[in-house]
Amino acid sequence: MSAKILVVEDEPIIALDIQRQLIQLGYTVVAIADCAAVALKAVERWRPDLALMDIRLRGDKTGIETAVQIRQQHPIPIVFLTAHADRATIEQVKAAQPYGYIVKPFETHNLITAIEVALNKHQAEMVTQAGLEKEKKLNEMKSNFIATVSHEFRNPLSTILLSLDLLERGGEQLTPAKKRLFLQRARVSVDRMEQLLEEVLLIGTVEAGELQCHLAPVDSVEFCRQLVAEFQHNGCTTTDPQHVLVLTQAEMAIDSTRFYDLDEKLLRHILTNLLSNAIKYSPDGGKVQLDLKCTPDGVTFQVCDDGIGIPPDDYAQLYDRFHRASNVKMIPGSGLGLSIAKQCVDLHGGTITFKSAVGIGTTFTVSLPATLSPNNSQ
Repeated sequence: MSAKILVVEDEPIIALDIQRQLIQLGYTVVAIADCAAVALKAVERWRPDLALMDIRLRGDKTGIETAVQIRQQHPIPIVFLTAHADRATIEQVKAAQPYGYIVKPFETHNLITAIEVALNKHQAEMVTQAGLEKEKKLNEMKSNFIATVSHEFRNPLSTILLSLDLLERGGEQLTPAKKRLFLQRARVSVDRMEQLLEEVLLIGTVEAGELQCHLAPVDSVEFCRQLVAEFQHNGCTTTDPQHVLVLTQAEMAIDSTRFYDLDEKLLRHILTNLLSNAIKYSPDGGKVQLDLKCTPDGVTFQVCDDGIGIPPDDYAQLYDRFHRASNVKMIPGSGLGLSIAKQCVDLHGGTITFKSAVGIGTTFTVSLPATLSPNNSQ
């Protein structure tokens, strides 16, 4: 695709000659302007890739002033075409930060060289700017992550210290039930810290490109049953209100399609993160459902909740590392869970999608194109 060029020249004959040369060189001339007002309108309408600007224009604004105004509103490169090359004019031109300066009369090869150099320089600057913005955003997210992780560690540590302090102070006066409660609180906090450490280490493995998928026969039905049982047990052993966690299976021949070649460790990361989020962002006593569907072509998991939902503005960044939805408020979390789940799904060659409505709930669907294991025939 040829570059789109705006010609800003107050002499009609010269403007038409420049247009002719540009078209012969393969460029597209989107408009010709003879004053600042027309030039600004043309930039707004056509969004050219480059503007060739004369210094002397009709009206009360010079080409230099026009170029400055254009650059303030639109980041397009500007090359000056002028018969003026005195020191005073050149000093004034510097304020517009031009990408080139051609003195009339000029040769065609000088024109094309100036245009190509300006376009390439501008493209390189845009790439650099995008990289800097991305790095800045990533640094901000990492800073927020460090603060979040510090906070996430501080909470379970405080719980552990408090539980141990109560056990120490209470001594023989505590009933066996109270002792078990304090010990269980400390154990749950240790488990939370271990999970957070595992997430951080896993992200490091992903960034190093060392996370791999090792397939082995997995009983999908039994795996889901055990995972749900673990969550139910953890819910029963904490002081927080329980959630109703339900496992459902689509109709299938139980003995014929339940074993698949999957990476059990990665699958645990996927479902643990989705179920943890569903519970975390659901109201106390809310229902969380894990649906399992086994087919000869693969296995599908759905995690449904009736929680706070995900705002549409967060959809695009939902799987980004360290990103957390705008409505989570004070609910603790590292912003790593969904990113980890997505990486694990990708390594299986599967897909992860979601549907959500704020205040109603969210459903995540994970489809893994797994191969049926020979264990099904046993």
